[in-house]
Amino acid sequence: MTSIAYAALWLFVFVLPWEGVIRVGGVSIASRASGALALAICVFTVVISGRIRRWHRLHFAALAFVLSAGLGLLLQGGPAARLPNKYYTFVQLFAVLWMIWELAKTPRALQGLMLAYVVGAYAAAVATLILFRHEAAELRRFAVGGVDPNDLAMTLALAVPMAWYLGTVYQKRWLRLLCQGYLPVGLLAIGLTGSRGGMIVSVVALSIIPLSMDRLTPGRLATALGILLITGTLAAFYVPDVVVHRLATTQTEVESASFGGRFKLWVAGLHAFTFKPLMGYGTGGFIAAIYSQLGAASLVAHNSFISVLVEEGIVGLILYCTMLYAAIWAVMKLPKKERRFGLVLMASLLLAMSPLTWEDRKPVWFVLPLLVGLSQALAAAPARRSPGRFPTAPHARSPSTRRPFGPVVATPGEGGA
Repeated sequence: MTSIAYAALWLFVFVLPWEGVIRVGGVSIASRASGALALAICVFTVVISGRIRRWHRLHFAALAFVLSAGLGLLLQGGPAARLPNKYYTFVQLFAVLWMIWELAKTPRALQGLMLAYVVGAYAAAVATLILFRHEAAELRRFAVGGVDPNDLAMTLALAVPMAWYLGTVYQKRWLRLLCQGYLPVGLLAIGLTGSRGGMIVSVVALSIIPLSMDRLTPGRLATALGILLITGTLAAFYVPDVVVHRLATTQTEVESASFGGRFKLWVAGLHAFTFKPLMGYGTGGFIAAIYSQLGAASLVAHNSFISVLVEEGIVGLILYCTMLYAAIWAVMKLPKKERRFGLVLMASLLLAMSPLTWEDRKPVWFVLPLLVGLSQALAAAPARRSPGRFPTAPHARSPSTRRPFGPVVATPGEGGA
């Protein structure tokens, strides 16, 4: 049953990079359906086994954040107030965080989820390239399914360090080539989105290559240089001049403190925060908070941390940052190779969250338990070799990472609150 639950989770992660492509009534039905299936099977598996894995401090921080957000809404509108969709999203994302922790307990399983994300990013990138081929004369920026180009660029950029890391740990050649082949495809698609933020995040994500050079064989080093050469050649030939011109304005936007019109939103948000600093304006309340200052020009924050600060107050921001800190702390305990990968992935994620309202986006809540789980899995099995075949769910259960319902004696080495 665990293998079936893991397969459903793998499918859900595969859908994440292109979830916005298939929508019905504004709802991403692919991720909604696959997520509901994975959660149902996961809960059924836990109930049947009668055992649940001991939580890490990340889970307690995430639960506290969700409960704090709910309390803030209760204080804002009273018991009869209608909860916004964004709050329900937070509840669902906590379930995602728990599922990954419960079902992916070994390095093989966690690397399998990374592969699912990379393959999903492949699908979104290839679809964007096809869009460019057919609509090159009509569009200035390209993003499959009409999704926001900046969101797509950041989503694809997060797959870059995952793909490179997997390309260095898999033993089978076809898996290595599959993962490393994502770099030219994904980076070309990121270029076609015309996202300046995506370009910056991609540069940070690509730092995984020089950071891993000391661990590469001469053959793999040649492969890395070849991939970079192919990526540069494809970008030079296929990225339209209008997109290149837009990307070239990145320095101007930074120097002028415009950031694509985001700066005025940030200033207005920080001003609004001073009036409700403790619990904020409630989940989804950023636009209402700044409307008196910007009127019809009011938009979402376009900065995850300012958005949390204004909507959830200083209490919510502290809890949210505690989640991020828990992941970073876990990364620092990883072996050297995985630690470099984790730091690059976290840096890419934090940078992606800075110009976008991403605190309630699935990639964020996927990366955090992924890195925490990898730290715990490698600590429990330091001698385990990296996978060399297509990922499957772990067959062995470690008694130190699971416990029956009810009180137990704490086991050393397990993450706690």
